[in-house]
Amino acid sequence: MGRRWWMKWYSWVILVAHVFAILIFTRGFLLTRTELPYYSHGSDISQSPCFSSTSTNHSWNKPVVDRLVIIVLDAIRFDFVAPSVFFQEKKAWMDKLSVLQKMAFAEGSSAKIFKAIADPPTTSLQRLKGLTTGGLPTFIDVGNSFGASAIVEDNFIHQLVENGKRVVMMGDDTWIQLFPHHFNNSHPYPSFNVKDLHTVDNGCIEHLFPALYQDDWDVLIAHFLGVDHAGHIFGVDSMPMIEKLEQYNLMLEKVIKVLGSQSEPGGLHENTFLLVMGDHGQTLNGDHGGGSAEEVETSIFAMSFKKPPTSIPSELDTSSCKLDLDGKKKCASSIQQLDFAVTVSALLGIPFPFGSIGQVNPELYALGAGTWNLDGINARDSSNMSELEEWLLNYVNVLCINSWQVKRYIDVYSASSVIGFSSEDLLHISNAYVQAEQNWANSTKNLLLHRNERSYTLLPALTRQIDFYFSFLSNVSELARSKWTEFNLKLMGIGLGTMLISLFIIFLAIQRVNNLYTTSLLSPGGSGISFELIFAFFVVAIRACSFLSNSFILEEGKVASFLLATTSIVRLRSSIMKKKMLFEALSFLLLISILRFTIEVGLSKQAATSLFLSASPSWVLGVAPGHPLWTYMAEIGPILAVILLACLLCRTIASSIFGGLWKYITMPTILSYVLIAVYWGAESSIPTLALLLQGMAKGHIPRMIYAIGLGQLLLFAVAHLFDKDRELDYKRSLVVKTVSILSAWSPTIIILSGKQGSLVALALIIGGYCIVKLESMEDSDSDAIFTFNPLAITQWNLLAVCLFFATGHWCAFDGLRYGAAFIGFDEFVLVRQAILLTIDTFGFSHILPVLALPFLAVCNFLFGQNDHGKDFRFTHLSQMYMMYGLITATTVTVTIICVTIQRRHLMVWGLFAPKFVFDVVSLVLTDALICLASLLYSGRLENDDTQMVQRTEQ
Repeated sequence: MGRRWWMKWYSWVILVAHVFAILIFTRGFLLTRTELPYYSHGSDISQSPCFSSTSTNHSWNKPVVDRLVIIVLDAIRFDFVAPSVFFQEKKAWMDKLSVLQKMAFAEGSSAKIFKAIADPPTTSLQRLKGLTTGGLPTFIDVGNSFGASAIVEDNFIHQLVENGKRVVMMGDDTWIQLFPHHFNNSHPYPSFNVKDLHTVDNGCIEHLFPALYQDDWDVLIAHFLGVDHAGHIFGVDSMPMIEKLEQYNLMLEKVIKVLGSQSEPGGLHENTFLLVMGDHGQTLNGDHGGGSAEEVETSIFAMSFKKPPTSIPSELDTSSCKLDLDGKKKCASSIQQLDFAVTVSALLGIPFPFGSIGQVNPELYALGAGTWNLDGINARDSSNMSELEEWLLNYVNVLCINSWQVKRYIDVYSASSVIGFSSEDLLHISNAYVQAEQNWANSTKNLLLHRNERSYTLLPALTRQIDFYFSFLSNVSELARSKWTEFNLKLMGIGLGTMLISLFIIFLAIQRVNNLYTTSLLSPGGSGISFELIFAFFVVAIRACSFLSNSFILEEGKVASFLLATTSIVRLRSSIMKKKMLFEALSFLLLISILRFTIEVGLSKQAATSLFLSASPSWVLGVAPGHPLWTYMAEIGPILAVILLACLLCRTIASSIFGGLWKYITMPTILSYVLIAVYWGAESSIPTLALLLQGMAKGHIPRMIYAIGLGQLLLFAVAHLFDKDRELDYKRSLVVKTVSILSAWSPTIIILSGKQGSLVALALIIGGYCIVKLESMEDSDSDAIFTFNPLAITQWNLLAVCLFFATGHWCAFDGLRYGAAFIGFDEFVLVRQAILLTIDTFGFSHILPVLALPFLAVCNFLFGQNDHGKDFRFTHLSQMYMMYGLITATTVTVTIICVTIQRRHLMVWGLFAPKFVFDVVSLVLTDALICLASLLYSGRLENDDTQMVQRTEQ
């Protein structure tokens, strides 16, 4: 009995060990940077070496704008705002925000378009934190994207409140979560229902225009979400996206008109500054979170209603210009989002956030007309200075304060943080700062003092001084980007060591159980190494080692499909030599080829959604993308597939092995399949089909399917606990239970996966059948180390990996299909939506393959062949689960080794860290499913196991 329980509870021990290892490693690897509890104050300026520090009003710099309107258009790509002439090919979504282009390129206009570069990860929470604090985001905060906590660091919003500025907010409720007590007035709207394109936007518009006529605010923030949601659901190249951009254009045109009408001297908006900006971009299929160019490139449109007297020197101008079809020059500049907080603080004359490491952007700062007519600084005689020299001198002073503030933060951070920066790095940036200060004291300052005595221009000296400050600030930002994250190598080592020990324990457990039962059941002490074992080892090793390369991680789906095809060729060779099951071997190769194609489409990110049918591969079928034949295939194919699934299940239930309560547990799945077909038909783009089913309450169908599935699982648990039929053959019982649990899960997974779900389910059935069928033809090797074929388990694992990528997922946060979490629901509930998103992400790649593994354990029984007899039973299945877990744990361990080695890699947060997160989550989920399977499939084997142990000990 003790050995039986050891086998049964072994999987739980491994689960605990893996969770411990992952938590320890994660604690060392995904540490957030130290958030310092310090804030900037107006009086701090007296400590700076800058030449306005003798001021008695404790102002860091004079405010140059009175009011600020910030309109955030979530997920606005750069090509939504910039003219289409900046891009090689004009797309349907370009030039829709025509009012911004009109104002930016109008003669005499004080407006400019910027390409704003964000730092990954590009989730909304990290971008809002980065925009307001002026610091770099930390990767671990991605986990808080669905439940933001208040910002504790100094930030732009805090400084506004502390300095008497009145702030009004409307739109995305993430602002309220980040700044719960900062707004004089707020109108938040829920932000996570991506299916809702209009509620947040309409609420913003409702409150925005009345607010523009009121004088009870100094800063107004309106955060629109329609474009972000349209991208997630429909993609960039879609009519809802274009309609949303056109709506924004009308809204912005009216905003500019209202502000302009009151910008006359003495008017409400005489000195109002307008910013229309995105927080991040998005890929063509509407995703964001990673570090690709599409995701990090967004835009800022800045406009002042006063015209600056002249332009800044060309050395400070980052404009890139193109000629349009009429030969007119159109220019757009570039800005780092890191610079936003400090630049806007300089415009409003408030202290810079304590932890900001950005620099005041000269082009954005120069748009504030007030920066050109400041009073002389430090009571100097500036009567002979040109307007440009006046502006440059003022900008030098702002940069001086900016550099002093950044240097102060770096010094405090290094002293307060556990690790901080190395002494070599600190020396490097200190030298850059000292050079800037020495140049000011020894050169630029003297030229200013003797300006009236000489007749030369100050422009070269001021420009050189600016270069010194730029050099220091850029060195700090580069250092922070490369070495910001603090790694605790000791904790990382403990976590990695625990993972390696767990691999050794799993291998010993497999061998121990194998020796125990082969001694009594098979042959005395098989110890040979079979070809299948060697080949399986190399396949797993090749896949694991591929994670050491960022290129192979990007192409992980292709690598898995290639290795699976390689194993299938070995099976084909064996089939040809034995002259049987050739059809199954060829069918398996054909299936892999189809999966390879779907993986290619999914990873290309060209489809509007993860549904690969949307990619319209007309070059394969010879059918034009818009042809009705393709539309009918895309709409009718999935419905026919789900009907075929229902027919297969009917045939299975009708077989002789089903009976009693288990039959009634499985039958409701047929109803669920029918409901799915009705649901898809009602949402079809085929008018006849949609009209036929329009009376169906399609909004309730997904909830009905979820309820049916939950009821089946509860009934399964009851049947498993109280089934008294101990005489039921275990292999027959195993098949019945496996079919029942899979039928309970499959409808929910299929409907969450979209119309591709039924096709992927068929692919899983066909692939699993081929693996089981080909495994049943193999002869057992009595001299092998294991009583099962490791190659078959490897194929099962690789098939699961291929299905993950074939369903349009990839190991990045922009690979999640957020829309699936709202199928059947409109309101956002964190736990419910998280569960649905998890089921969609890991349903076909983890839940179904792991729970279906018993088919491989009883392959001989399924096809009416003899096997080793009833005593093989639960032990044989346990060994297979151990091997499956070993393969998964091995690949995850190599992933951990990879991120340890690449922790300073340029792509660590954009690629390696997301891969690590997905892999460790999949490992924990796999271990949990194996634990569940050990309970579900254990059966009632007390008597048989006791007899087996007694025979072994004799």
